[in-house]
Amino acid sequence: MRVTLGAFIQSSLLLLVRADQWRLKDSTNCELNKKQTDLNSFLWTIKRDPPSYFYGTIHVPYTRVWDFIPENSKQAFQESNIVYFELDLTDPYTISALTSCQLLPQGENLQDVLPRDIYRRLKRHLEYVKLMMPSWMTPDQRGKGLYADYLFNAIAGNWERKRPVWVMLMVNSLTEADIKTRGVPVLDLYLAQEAERMRKRTGAVEKVEEQCHPLNGLNFSQVIFALNQTLLQQESLRAGSLQVPYTTEDLIRHYNCGDLNSIIFNHDTSQVPNFNNVTLPPSEQVTAQEIDSYFRQELIYKRNERMGKRVKALLEEHPDKSFFFAFGAGHFLGNNTVIDVLRRQGYEVEHTPAGQPINRRSSSSRPESEDHYDESPLLEPFLHELLHKEGDQGRPLEDDLLPHMLLPPDSLELLEKAERKMFKKKRRNKQKKQRHRHFNDLWVRIEESLHISSSSCRQRGKRGGGGACFSCSSQQDFPFSPEERHMA
Repeated sequence: MRVTLGAFIQSSLLLLVRADQWRLKDSTNCELNKKQTDLNSFLWTIKRDPPSYFYGTIHVPYTRVWDFIPENSKQAFQESNIVYFELDLTDPYTISALTSCQLLPQGENLQDVLPRDIYRRLKRHLEYVKLMMPSWMTPDQRGKGLYADYLFNAIAGNWERKRPVWVMLMVNSLTEADIKTRGVPVLDLYLAQEAERMRKRTGAVEKVEEQCHPLNGLNFSQVIFALNQTLLQQESLRAGSLQVPYTTEDLIRHYNCGDLNSIIFNHDTSQVPNFNNVTLPPSEQVTAQEIDSYFRQELIYKRNERMGKRVKALLEEHPDKSFFFAFGAGHFLGNNTVIDVLRRQGYEVEHTPAGQPINRRSSSSRPESEDHYDESPLLEPFLHELLHKEGDQGRPLEDDLLPHMLLPPDSLELLEKAERKMFKKKRRNKQKKQRHRHFNDLWVRIEESLHISSSSCRQRGKRGGGGACFSCSSQQDFPFSPEERHMA
């Protein structure tokens, strides 16, 4: 299940655009050998002591690219003290915030806001996807215990409550090629999990809202145009009258071949379609250009500026630490990149080819051992924060952890991990509250519960329930949560 976007925030939405826009160099000529000098490199070194690093990721299963990532990139990750991502994809609050961001206002459904014809076409397309999904899944996915119905609900569940722009992104991710990649962590998420396993300090340079609000900022007519174009594309693909000129496989080949072309990776980074299609009539081309320009400004250029400034602040706040910043590759390619922001601030940043040894830190700035793990907080304003005020909730937090979030691409492992984290945290908080109860309060509660449970047992006994009253009493006082019943 992966909401996001990454996070907001984790599918590379593969868009249909002008053929000449997408015709990059023929990556099939790239020999995907694994000699270190011939591998790709999306690593840049921020020159200081200790050095820090930028690393460009893509939103595809890590297993498709890991063997082609140079050893010096992996070494830079290994030797860094702190790893930063766009969003913290291992944080359940990130998942919760991304879900909330996608939903329509309370009481509204998609049927209420969409034109009738578009709603009918959308529903018909989702029915087609659900029907086809069992045949789209791979034997490996079935071997891992994934079921088509569960996978469909993890991606498209509760779709009638989503805002139209998020439904548009969801439809783009419900293709056979993308479905075959589900169930394996994308590269960003895998690095986050590895950093956690290695007990590295981690953080995020963006808040969910900063990725989410630009998508919700399109006006209604633009959103309807985008959703209609997306449905037209998918309907043409189903009818066989259109072929996708650019696929996930193309993206992976370009990445593994080290093609630093900004066009292809900018679309993976922004994760929104480019509707600027030459087949559109002139009036619609204007709308398409407006949407494309809006997203380029909001999801690439403005984010690059903001992320670069926060990277600078982190480097200045922690001059003795080595950082590894893993962001979408498009943030480092083209114009007005994160690297450009750092260079304007006086930092020397250089590309680090595969096979080139990374600069060793001085002995005085070696990373702390695991026995001296530093728990001190980093720059709080830049860490993801989601305030859950009890008075504003009206429902438990785990209600937000729904199995239909869109992180590019969907990773079911993330949802399960987030739910486990949330459950453990809730149980710890519950135990903590119980420890702080006053003795008299506890005595009254026990007395009340015994009275309730004993009367309950008597009623069951009258109905012929039998059984020990102790077990009934225990169940009344300490009810199992659904998660506990599942684990029992």
